[in-house]
Amino acid sequence: MTSPRTLLASKSLHPKKQFGQNFLVDPSTAKMIVDRSKLSPDDVVLEIGSGLGALTIPAARQAKYVYAVEKDYEVADVLQTELITNDIHNVTILNKDILTVDINEISEKENRKLVVLGNLPYNISSQILVALLNAKSSIDRASLMFQKEVARRLAAGPGSKDYGRLSVMLQYSADVKKLATVGSHLFLPKPKVASEVIEIRFKEKIEKPVADEALMSEVVKAAFSTRRKTLKNALANIRMKVDAVIIKSVLAQAEIDPGRRAESLSVEEFVDLANAFFDYQENDS
Repeated sequence: MTSPRTLLASKSLHPKKQFGQNFLVDPSTAKMIVDRSKLSPDDVVLEIGSGLGALTIPAARQAKYVYAVEKDYEVADVLQTELITNDIHNVTILNKDILTVDINEISEKENRKLVVLGNLPYNISSQILVALLNAKSSIDRASLMFQKEVARRLAAGPGSKDYGRLSVMLQYSADVKKLATVGSHLFLPKPKVASEVIEIRFKEKIEKPVADEALMSEVVKAAFSTRRKTLKNALANIRMKVDAVIIKSVLAQAEIDPGRRAESLSVEEFVDLANAFFDYQENDS
């Protein structure tokens, strides 16, 4: 592959800060990421932020098909030329914002769950993760590169300062593990911090399902809204009509001490808490 520096220079282009562009410049690292994603010839890949093709080309050589999402039309044009140069014909470039892409529609068209890859734009990585969670029924697994601090939050467990809303909601739906660390010197431009690639493998069956996932998200959001407050005080921020008496009753039903803080609760305890709020709603209606 032609180096990103050469490709950008040939078109008088520069990385665009508004798109969160940090191009991976080391082909061996790109291949390592794709190899650890364990793509098969039957896999259909959705790549987020394909850029100049560092992951696109090795992924296309291993998978059945690749949908490469690239918002920057100038970069997408360069990628199209690179695909032709490398004799790659099983890639469709979607010149769109990933947050506007209908992931379920692509899955239905291909009649299979997708494998998602991506060196995510850091400025919208959390929003992208939420979009993937919303489309999880159409995704088998994802191998995604985040800033190291974000990756740590996603994999963090109870009691950690990194444990938060995304940790809970992601781990409810998926198993998360680290695949690789990627140094900042391997990007153009060089970011201030290292990156980590994590694998998100969505669960086929959740052993302890919640009655209402949207409600659970609201409960978790409220619980972490004021991390220093106890649950009995933090849950007052939930978007439903509850008072201190109701909150105390719901916590008692879930068998959770009202003096605890959100970061001490396991994912399973958040499920219990959300189900207790669900029962309250049902009984109140």
